[in-house]
Amino acid sequence: MVKAQEFTKPFVILLLFWVLLNGNLTWDTVLVGVLASAAILLFLPESTSFLSDFRTTPRALVASLQYVGYFLKELVKSNIALARIVLAPDLPINPGIVKVRTTLQSKMGRLVLANSITLTPGTLTVEMEGEWLYIHWVNIESDDIEAATQSIVAGFEQYLEVIYG
Repeated sequence: MVKAQEFTKPFVILLLFWVLLNGNLTWDTVLVGVLASAAILLFLPESTSFLSDFRTTPRALVASLQYVGYFLKELVKSNIALARIVLAPDLPINPGIVKVRTTLQSKMGRLVLANSITLTPGTLTVEMEGEWLYIHWVNIESDDIEAATQSIVAGFEQYLEVIYG
């Protein structure tokens, strides 16, 4: 039997997403959203488990905004660094795969971390195995696990820990 709390939070998130996609609060739109959200949760409960990992505390919501800002800053920085390599091919690069550690416990938090690393030019998450991530790095700054973790993962993790745990 599904617990009410396990059903309520994903239901509200799905319904809010439905309303945002439709852009109105007419009774028929809300009714269809309620039915669709309930059907998704009843027939596909495993597919919405990631919704229950997200924390809806004020601190987590602030951390979400900070995370977006941090991600955009890292995106710009890495684009500039990669553009310098492309435009000046004589710059020395040291590509390879590094092993980094994450302290995130949430599966969704780890997934968001891996995707954020992959979306940042110059890094690509190749594999996730428990607490370990294997990252292809265009220019390895350090092959030491702790130094590579600090350089690649730590900035993202500080926000994801608050958001997902």
